[in-house]
Amino acid sequence: MSEAPFPPQPSRRSLLQAGTLVLLLGTQQIARGASILAVRVWPAQDYSRVTIESDRQLVAKQFFVTTPPRLAVDIEGIDLNPELRELVAKVKADDPNIAGIRVGQNAPNVVRLVVDLKRAALPQVFTLPPIAAYQHRLVFDLYPAEPEDPLEALIAERLREAPPSAPLPNIAAAKPGTPGDPLGELIAQQSQRPGAPPPPVGLPAPAAPATPPPVVAAAPTPPHAPPPTPAAPAIAKATDRLIIVALDPGHGGEDPGATGPGGTREKDIVLKVAYLLRDRINATTVGGNPMRAFLTRDADYFVPLGVRVDKARRVQADLFVSIHADAFTTPAARGASVFALSQGGASSSAARWLANKENQSDLIGGLNVRVQDRHVQSALLDMSTTAQINDSLKLGSVLLGEIGSMAKLHKPRVEQAGFAVLKAPDIPSVLVETAFISNPEEEAKLRTAAYQQQLADALMRGITRYFAKNPPLARSRSV
Repeated sequence: MSEAPFPPQPSRRSLLQAGTLVLLLGTQQIARGASILAVRVWPAQDYSRVTIESDRQLVAKQFFVTTPPRLAVDIEGIDLNPELRELVAKVKADDPNIAGIRVGQNAPNVVRLVVDLKRAALPQVFTLPPIAAYQHRLVFDLYPAEPEDPLEALIAERLREAPPSAPLPNIAAAKPGTPGDPLGELIAQQSQRPGAPPPPVGLPAPAAPATPPPVVAAAPTPPHAPPPTPAAPAIAKATDRLIIVALDPGHGGEDPGATGPGGTREKDIVLKVAYLLRDRINATTVGGNPMRAFLTRDADYFVPLGVRVDKARRVQADLFVSIHADAFTTPAARGASVFALSQGGASSSAARWLANKENQSDLIGGLNVRVQDRHVQSALLDMSTTAQINDSLKLGSVLLGEIGSMAKLHKPRVEQAGFAVLKAPDIPSVLVETAFISNPEEEAKLRTAAYQQQLADALMRGITRYFAKNPPLARSRSV
């Protein structure tokens, strides 16, 4: 059986024509050939994020409609595919901001994505270049137009928990700042603490007192009627000075933090420890005054480093504790560490390396640097003082001692480096590395509920010991 003859060889001219056609098609493919690698939705009370990851940078045009609120985004150079359709099912019913997502082929090579919103929003649409495990990302951040005041929420929560023997005034009937409003009085009380920071630049100042109502002649009091009982004692009981501890679970959302050899993600472990510590703080009093924990993130979403600092300052926190789970290039590294800020150089090369790694969180998590608020930018500045660093070292020492009673320490002293998240100038701030998640044995411990509870107990004991030697009332209340 004879073999089939070879096909005829193309002429040089036909090759050149084919090459020209390939080049033309290739140019079109470059313009519209992006592949969608993943889609993600991160719901949170602070804001909700939608991320579309692709192998090439996407070009998008946005249109925002206020009534009803919705964001429309035209993504150019792609066709509708199953990955984009997945966004529809990724929206959860309890998402505070997103009601639903619709996608469709709006025009050839143009996909329109419509995000229906539950409330008025301030959307941001931006792109992020490849970094770490991510390729190109197109990001939609959907911020509520009227964000919740975190200090007001903490105080309202405290007033709701006041004992039945101290009846609470009707908070809902009064607006903050109006006469007789206990919530406004407590906010004012917190803001009048000596040394308390003014409202950060770019944030609304506390509401000014409303104009007093016109004077109306009171009805004559019967001769023998007893005088009305003043309500001041009940209000005073309900408006105790809150001792606020800001807990900062590291990473979150697009930024998973370190990942252990068994797949454990740092962002998940530290959030669980923060939950446990929050419960202990909320059940504790200092000098008869209630403590309250404030979480810079209470779910799996990304918070920029400067925003974490700003949040702690907005609630006028007495302490700031950032919780992490360390990782190193070798699995042999082990032990817990506590860090404070350094105005100069780092206390060790390892501390400097870790600070540089943690400070990259904004790049990995995805910060829209073009529209950073002025107050966020100011929070990123190194405004720290010697007094803040000294108080931070005291806090770090007691925390390190308590952690050392239940776990191995990496270093027996508090280390220092230029951590961006520790730069609140008026709040003692520390960063706790609970263990090396890159160590297989310590990763296994971090995954257990028992070890997480032991960590929370140790941190609670340290916070209590710190306040025993540094009473917040003595430095925060006027005489």
